[in-house]
Amino acid sequence: MMIAELIDDDDFRARLVNLGVAIPADADPEECARRTLHQHIQGEVPGLQRLVEELMSKSDILLPEVRQVIERFLLPALR
Repeated sequence: MMIAELIDDDDFRARLVNLGVAIPADADPEECARRTLHQHIQGEVPGLQRLVEELMSKSDILLPEVRQVIERFLLPALR
């Protein structure tokens, strides 16, 4: 049996922090997305488009709450 590692809140936060977004360690996915959106509006976050595309392409292992905040906050800003 193969076990897939899910992309959860912590993974989402870590990937955004790796892009240079300042996010507190205790932030939930919505706070992560809001802070990322704010930073993106202030000036582009390098690699954000690529990260969002990658995460959305892995919808089978992306936790629903992470997918929802990406769709709600980040996708509209990147269109």
